[in-house]
Amino acid sequence: MSILIKNGRLIDPQGKIDKVCDILVEKNRVKSISKTINTKAKEVIDAHGCIVLPGLVDMHVHLREPGREDKETIASATCAALKGGVTSLLAMPNTTPCIDSPQAVSLLQKIIDKTAKANVLIAGAITRGRKGHEPVNIAGLKAKGVMIVTDDGASVDDDKVLLKVMQQAKKQGMIVMCHCEDKLLSKRGSVNRGLTSTRMGLRGISKESEFKRVERDIAIAEKAGARVHIAHVSCKESAEIIRKAKKRKIRVTAETCPHYFALSETDVIDFDTNMKMNPPLRGKEDVAAIKKALADGTIDVIASDHAPHTDNEKDIEFERAAFGVIGLETELAVAVTELLHPGIIDWKRIIEVLSINPAKILGVKKGALAQGDDADIVIIDPEEEWIFTKQGILSKSKNSPFINRKLKGRPIYTIFAGKLAYSGRERA
Repeated sequence: MSILIKNGRLIDPQGKIDKVCDILVEKNRVKSISKTINTKAKEVIDAHGCIVLPGLVDMHVHLREPGREDKETIASATCAALKGGVTSLLAMPNTTPCIDSPQAVSLLQKIIDKTAKANVLIAGAITRGRKGHEPVNIAGLKAKGVMIVTDDGASVDDDKVLLKVMQQAKKQGMIVMCHCEDKLLSKRGSVNRGLTSTRMGLRGISKESEFKRVERDIAIAEKAGARVHIAHVSCKESAEIIRKAKKRKIRVTAETCPHYFALSETDVIDFDTNMKMNPPLRGKEDVAAIKKALADGTIDVIASDHAPHTDNEKDIEFERAAFGVIGLETELAVAVTELLHPGIIDWKRIIEVLSINPAKILGVKKGALAQGDDADIVIIDPEEEWIFTKQGILSKSKNSPFINRKLKGRPIYTIFAGKLAYSGRERA
């Protein structure tokens, strides 16, 4: 199959390309890039006024399959991903069974091979059953292609267990992703601890429960000489700890999520359970600190932390509602709306945090669109204003904090492995 993209502004920081041009895709590769290409193609896309970017790499996604297919499946999640411009994603291990053994990896890989519409990578657990006690067989996971381990959703409380896993991960050239939460401090809270939690009459989750664990996990990584990736950073103290660690040349990377730079604790005041996630939405100064950390390179990645839940798990009392929100379909648009248009970061940085950096961390050859590169491409209209509606959601679950929100910048085409995988417009 051949696709000709006409008149789009191609931005590829790795290839140092930023120009209006034509792009010819043949089979699964970028065949040629030129000011004008007249070759006939099966599909022609007029990208005038649009930005052409490498497909997004989302390194934090809960696919729920196997075990909770009522919430999401690999097929439905990857369809949603393509709509949002995501062509590669990392599956978290908190499934049933948990991805804590080579056998579980093989099971999940079979499902991926059969049903995935995009490129799905697999994360393994840190401990058996994600219970925090017994380290997994790190070498066995590596032999199955796993490059990153995480107990996401739970923090490893035992320092010795985490140190042992980090030492083994270093030997295997793998990364440990840390969910940083001290549950003795978070204490079954629902929202950020402060004035908002007091007004709502809800138990609060302190920032200390996050940043004290960020500090500890980075210290253990330094002791082990291991690579550590800090998940879903939400507060200014965590960002500052990471900033200082990087200055000391500790091998740390970090991610945040769109809800942590686009929303704050005041958005929870109406008891909307689609605003309930872990860590929770923080204060305005934390939102500003996350934006600064994205702009100055302290935070390397924007990931969705896509966490689908059924209506029955969300349409209940706030305290009882499940933590987590979906985000595959909105992460690029929210970043463009909240970061690019206000001038906080530019297109180059957008591509770095959503594609290049996660690809580098995961060790996959993605995030570039030079001649010969994989044809994973998203085309976005940077000026189109649109409303994200519940009716338009492709994910099986509908728990988005951005429902009915106006966004500026819409992904309109996604090409995956050289094929037109999503189209939001009629082609030329």
